[in-house]
Amino acid sequence: MALSVESLPVHFPVFPLTGALLLPGGNLPLNIFEPRYLAMVRDAMQTHKIIGMVQPRPDQEREPTPQIYGIGCAGRITHFEETDDRFLIALTGVCRFDVVEELDCGTPYRQVRADFNRWMGDLEPVEPSGALRTALLDALRQFLDAHELSAEWSGIEQAPMSGLVTSLAMICPFEPSEKQALLEAPDLNRQTEILTALMQMDARTTPGGAPTQMH
Repeated sequence: MALSVESLPVHFPVFPLTGALLLPGGNLPLNIFEPRYLAMVRDAMQTHKIIGMVQPRPDQEREPTPQIYGIGCAGRITHFEETDDRFLIALTGVCRFDVVEELDCGTPYRQVRADFNRWMGDLEPVEPSGALRTALLDALRQFLDAHELSAEWSGIEQAPMSGLVTSLAMICPFEPSEKQALLEAPDLNRQTEILTALMQMDARTTPGGAPTQMH
């Protein structure tokens, strides 16, 4: 069943986490152990299973209630495992959102009212243009060489661009502000351009070495 804006909740909890990037279609594993976030996951599991991933704004990470960026990504809990003192979950990215307002709701975790309308293209993504693939793969080769990594190129070359861009954007160790720029890119074409530029810049500033196998 295809998702629509009507099927997404108007308000939901948010999890502010520096450096964590969730994109539509991506999967983000999370290790939840703080009491307020254990409560958040419990409540989400009993309702729509949606949690919004957001980043604190720069220099706000140590604040008890940090200011957050105005754009995040809603994820649906698609894996849930409970241990003695924590939850191991995975969020699958659904759609980005604009934060309309933060709600004063009395829960130990934060909640927002969100607007998905600007990002409805996330529900039916359009593949990036083929012209961007060559530049992206060249930048990826430079990035892997600089970090002494190698990869299974046959799989990478056959992967759909949308999935490849999402995976690389989420796993590459970019700065929080750079991850936010990837999140806020209006479409996959622009996201691909930003990702390519970030990998190129990283490769130029990271000493290279002999490649090793990356699994």
